[in-house]
Amino acid sequence: MLFRKTDDRRSEPRRLSNARGLVVAPGLELGCAIVDESPGGLRFRLQRDVPLPEVVVVVNVAEGVAREGRVAWKKGHEAGLKVTHTSRVSGLVPQRFAAARDAWLRAGGR
Repeated sequence: MLFRKTDDRRSEPRRLSNARGLVVAPGLELGCAIVDESPGGLRFRLQRDVPLPEVVVVVNVAEGVAREGRVAWKKGHEAGLKVTHTSRVSGLVPQRFAAARDAWLRAGGR
């Protein structure tokens, strides 16, 4: 029997995605593509290679969901986020997600 070696260190299954996203942090609002997601994290591809702060919010524009977390790794245009907080961005939001809601509205979220 053959076993396939994998470099995936996740403890939870991930689902492939190709969602339009926004990365939001103080002084930063940048488009991205959400590549894959799991309950505890996600991988995203930035439009350009820029330095990221330790904590960012990634907004899934179509779903209207913001996920705040720590940047776990970054390599070129791609980065991984370990999610710590999640919120819908339609309607009232906790203060920590106010900038993400504003960015989502500017991106055409409804």
